[in-house]
Amino acid sequence: MKNILSKKSVNLGQSLILAICLSFVPILPSFAQQTLLRTLTVTGQGEYSIPTTLTRVQLGVEIQGKTAQEVQEEVARRSTQVVNLLRSQNVSQLETTGISLQPQYNYDNNQQQLIGYKGINTVSFEIETDKAGNLLDRSVEVGATRIDNISFTADEDAIAAAQREALREATLDAQSQGEAVLGALNLSPQEIIGIQVNGANPPITPMFDVAVRSSEFKTQVIGGDQTIQSSVTLQIRY
Repeated sequence: MKNILSKKSVNLGQSLILAICLSFVPILPSFAQQTLLRTLTVTGQGEYSIPTTLTRVQLGVEIQGKTAQEVQEEVARRSTQVVNLLRSQNVSQLETTGISLQPQYNYDNNQQQLIGYKGINTVSFEIETDKAGNLLDRSVEVGATRIDNISFTADEDAIAAAQREALREATLDAQSQGEAVLGALNLSPQEIIGIQVNGANPPITPMFDVAVRSSEFKTQVIGGDQTIQSSVTLQIRY
């Protein structure tokens, strides 16, 4: 029995020594791991401007009166006339953006006194920029009392074409930067091993010029240019 235990102890000791030895065996890196990949990362910028052709307008009716009913009825009457006009002009993306009816108070000697109501109904729509000024004037004529916001954009086809051009310019810019850096160091580019496109999403251009309407003049709406920007990152092996 003692011999058996002795043999088991020897075997267990040998196994433990072998396991310890194996745990300290150095793992030699492969040839691919030993070879350092020499790369240069550059980011190019692209920009392309196009004229805006569409105008996004938000306008509406605001009325104040003594009773909620008379205010609501007048807002509804004028709003209906405005909406009917807009529909007759085939505007796109016509939608209601706000409806409210609120009491108006006067505060005197810490006393709250109801003096009337204010009703508001606003809509937004999109139309060709060269037609926007005339439509604004006609909207006021039929009942609109406020013009809240105007913004401009190009049509979808023009934006898509501008995005492609901005990306092309960004790519060429990144490639030119890489060649300049490597050339200055007497190195030669081998291949592009990574490409990252950081996007080319155009914002709505907020710039606009609106001539205020009077009895002698008509409103003129002039949209500015819309600039599409993009960036492309290249990883170049040399």
